[in-house]
Amino acid sequence: MLNQNDFRLIKTCAGARAGELITPHGLVPTPVFLPVGSQGAIKTLTPEEVKDIGIKMVLANTYHLYLRPGIEVVAKMGGLHKFMAWDGAILTDSGGYQLFSLAPLCKVSDDGVTFRSHIDGSEHFLTPELAMQYQEALGADIIMVLDECSAYGDSLEKVQRAMLRTHQWAERCQKAQKRHDQALYAIIQGGVFPQLRRQSAEYLTSLDFAGYAIGGLSVGEPKKVTLATVEEMASLLPENKPRYLMGVGSPEDIVEGVARGIDIFDSALPTRVARNGALFTWQGRRNIKNAAFSRMDQPIVPDCDCYTCRTFSAAYLHHLFKGEELLAYRLATIHNLSFIHHLMGKSRSAVLNGTFSTFKDNFWASYQPTDEQTRFNQKQKWLKSRNRNGW
Repeated sequence: MLNQNDFRLIKTCAGARAGELITPHGLVPTPVFLPVGSQGAIKTLTPEEVKDIGIKMVLANTYHLYLRPGIEVVAKMGGLHKFMAWDGAILTDSGGYQLFSLAPLCKVSDDGVTFRSHIDGSEHFLTPELAMQYQEALGADIIMVLDECSAYGDSLEKVQRAMLRTHQWAERCQKAQKRHDQALYAIIQGGVFPQLRRQSAEYLTSLDFAGYAIGGLSVGEPKKVTLATVEEMASLLPENKPRYLMGVGSPEDIVEGVARGIDIFDSALPTRVARNGALFTWQGRRNIKNAAFSRMDQPIVPDCDCYTCRTFSAAYLHHLFKGEELLAYRLATIHNLSFIHHLMGKSRSAVLNGTFSTFKDNFWASYQPTDEQTRFNQKQKWLKSRNRNGW
């Protein structure tokens, strides 16, 4: 019998999986992509607009909510679901990745992390036990252990120390958990070292968490290394537990992740690039600011049924971006999230129909990914901007 924090694997096909997350706030079909609302909001959209797209689960970030408005404020308002007026499922990240990205402001020890707020410079201390306390107060359906994420290029010895600390913190989080209406996921670390990844997976799966995330990827390593790591993890993780690839959100990476048995994805990329005028199509990203779209009287994706494509021409979107109208960012965000949501639905249907290999081949027959170096440069630029602005 399934309880309110279970996962049911329905079918597999060519390594891909279709399943269901059973949460206190509804059933979530997998594979699934979680839009990122770090501060309790999907940028530019209302909860109702997110729901209208068909999205059933979003991500919020404990680090950001802790600093602003404060965990106690959200708790007094009735918890995160009520505070942000979202009746679907929520996953909260512990904030480990945010602390990693703010490394110059942090000092890590076995006890926890001492860090300075990027907002006002005030000093704070976060432990695994506090990470559990804060996430339980927020009330998310799925919560994450506190982990230490290594940087790409760190030595094997440094990555190993971070991995062992992540293991210790995972045990402490598990012991500190008091609420059992929340599913607690562990985070596998180990950088780009296969032996450490295997060790991390073996250790954390022995502790029997509700789910397992693959962390510490998409931080600058070559894509082929990312995919090789994900593929090996799929062979080591329990079949009956959800698998979560953190921080991955480009269409091509999602398709390859699904092909390697991933159930859950999250990333700020679809909403971030939307605000910069990059719209997803089945042929790849398109920059709506380009002059080629100034006279296009059709939607950016003619067969897309999202509100943006049902209602407006590419020429109108081009005009809005050129005029820096706020509506531009909203319409582009609706389209990109709708595109990713449809991609997840098509992937799931292909698994259920036993045609995932054909679906993947057809996707790659038309899709042209963004150059890897360009993507890396864009992400680094965004990270610097986010750290300055508290995103």
